[in-house]
Amino acid sequence: MPPLTWPSVLMNTRTYPRRFATALLLCLTALGACKNHKPSPVRHRGLALPPVDKSWNPQGLTAVRGVPADSIRLAIAARLKKPAPQPMSAYSWKHVGELYALHVSSPLWMSDDGLRGDRTSALLRAVAAADSDALALSSFPLKALGDALDGLRQAKKPTAAQIANADVLLTAVYVALGSDMLTGQVDPRSVSQDWHINPREEDVDSALVAVIRTEDLDVALGQLRPQEQDYDSLRKQLQRYRALVAQGGWKPVPKGKALKPGETDTADRLNALYDRLRVEGYLGESAMRPAAAPADSTNVSPGFVYDETLAGAVARFQETHSINVDSVLGPETVESLNVPAEYRLGQIAANLERYRWLPRTLGSRYILVNVPAFRFEAYQDDSLALEMKVIVGAEYKDRNTPTFSDMMETVVFRPYWNVTPDIQHKELDAKIAADPGFMERNDYEYWNENGVTRVRQKPGPKNSLGLVKFLFPNDFNIYLHDTPERGLFEKDVRAFSHGCIRLERPAELAQWVLGWDADSVQRAMEEEPNNKAVRVKEKIPVFIVYFTAFLRDGDLYFGNDLYSRDEKLVAAVSGGASPTADAERASEALRALAGQLRVASTR
Repeated sequence: MPPLTWPSVLMNTRTYPRRFATALLLCLTALGACKNHKPSPVRHRGLALPPVDKSWNPQGLTAVRGVPADSIRLAIAARLKKPAPQPMSAYSWKHVGELYALHVSSPLWMSDDGLRGDRTSALLRAVAAADSDALALSSFPLKALGDALDGLRQAKKPTAAQIANADVLLTAVYVALGSDMLTGQVDPRSVSQDWHINPREEDVDSALVAVIRTEDLDVALGQLRPQEQDYDSLRKQLQRYRALVAQGGWKPVPKGKALKPGETDTADRLNALYDRLRVEGYLGESAMRPAAAPADSTNVSPGFVYDETLAGAVARFQETHSINVDSVLGPETVESLNVPAEYRLGQIAANLERYRWLPRTLGSRYILVNVPAFRFEAYQDDSLALEMKVIVGAEYKDRNTPTFSDMMETVVFRPYWNVTPDIQHKELDAKIAADPGFMERNDYEYWNENGVTRVRQKPGPKNSLGLVKFLFPNDFNIYLHDTPERGLFEKDVRAFSHGCIRLERPAELAQWVLGWDADSVQRAMEEEPNNKAVRVKEKIPVFIVYFTAFLRDGDLYFGNDLYSRDEKLVAAVSGGASPTADAERASEALRALAGQLRVASTR
């Protein structure tokens, strides 16, 4: 993206006094028209918005600074027919036009004496703060906005075109900010994310309508960002890692032999390890530097000791970076230690973006599976109701677990496993041909499906799906299920399946999903009938997500980028992760102008 440049109005300190839901529009119009209506917060699809601002009435304006409102409306309509201001897309520009169409091309940021300073300053502050969400300011049409406001400021008697242009540019920035907060700045399809969760663009349109009408626009604009605690915590980590990068980040740890606790290595290597762990907070201020091995040491090679303090810090690092926790300074651990601070910062920004790709409300009862974290979570009324380990798709082609959402409908106890033709051809046919007893020993049998002979595994303790599976019909044939291979859950990196997701404690999930007691679930898992399907009373949203930076118990974790999806996205969000000097100056200028407008509005 090109660097931002700014007109004088944003750099000086002079004071300067797809269609919307019909039901929503009728409701909001009625609220604004009722003189005696007591203001109350507006609930809108996951947003808890302030009351409607009754003083905001664009269609009621008759003039702005002496210029007839009808002339301004004509000028707004004319401006909307021109190309979108750079770098705004034609798609976002269309949303600007729809917002004005709803208000009969009336100015949205003006009062009879000019700009409404309270509302305009709230918008500018929100845009200035967007860098705290790792949004790139260079994606907003700020240059055009600055030019428009500068022209309006310098005009002793502004024209309808000047007022219209300033108003339209403010709306363009508002739409750009709102849509970026609600659905992200990057199209996941453009950066190979295999992301199939509906961004619900129709919610963006209606949310923009609802937010702009509120009496406390500051609060309402803040509601546009994801409201999950983990998102806010990632924003704080963004600031922390920006500070680390500004201080120079960390230096790499030299490669060398794998070290077990108590073994020795060179002073240079162990001091580099000490510095690396300390910079990121894995060693406390009181931790001593590595010491030389005593003269009578039994170590084969003399040198400095990889002691318990360093080994313990390495173990904590391994735990928070999806590495097998063994306290050994091995090649995988060194490779992860040597990922630059700039890249870790980019991963945090990338995962803030992934949060924005999710719908703003996930439901009162939903399931979230984070593939890189190998973690299942079930939520009830915004509280964590159940969590467990999972096993996900293996990290090579055709076994990746995709990112998508759907609705859980059915629980099946004692299921058959109908082997897919692909798995049968690649994995079973040769084994069956080489070993006549393979099928009987593993409870496989032949069956006929529409005239085609297939292989399936009979219900029971040997079944690869275990004793229960959870279905949420989707295009990827992915589901949650039990597994007889319980030992796999002891591993730290758990990518072994054919794309489906194996559960550590499936019986507890069945209890939560169906509302059954533990004994009822256990009987259904152990006793016939086989393949017993039970419908879920109320369908439950299931979200399979891919977050490689996330919070757990207040600590930042970097998950295993199993399917190499981070690199392209990290590059795409780099402008938001590490704001340029121009972007930082623009943010300061926006805050300064917002302050001036706010002061002017109180006079």
